[in-house]
This record gives sequence, C-alpha cells and structure tokens, in this order.
Amino acid sequence: MMKASEIRGLSNEELNARLTDLKRDLFYLRMQHATNQLDNPVKIKEVKKDIARIKTVIREKELGR
Repeated sequence: MMKASEIRGLSNEELNARLTDLKRDLFYLRMQHATNQLDNPVKIKEVKKDIARIKTVIREKELGR
C-alpha cells in the first residue's frame, strides 16, 4: 500500500507507469478471484485504493494544486 505523500513525490511519467501496473495487477487479481485461486481477496481492495490515490494526485497536478 502506497502513501499519498510518496505518490506526490513521483513525476507524471512514474505516476502513469504505476497506474498502468496497478490496473494490470487488478485485472489479474480479478481473474484469480473469479477462478477461486485468490488467497487474499483484501488485496483487490488495496489495489483499487492505490489506483484512486494515484488518479487523485494526477488530477491535483493537472489543476496545479
């Protein structure tokens, strides 16, 4: 799980790369969950929250805050 302060220190390229990786991870977690291979379903929630944090920071940077 990433902290917002860590995310704010990243550049736009790094943020977009992390966002892509997290979306890919979420896809694979959902696939594992659908086939009953997922050991820890809480991981899906954590990844979704990390995606939301990154999207929030990207939007803040777009608005210049």
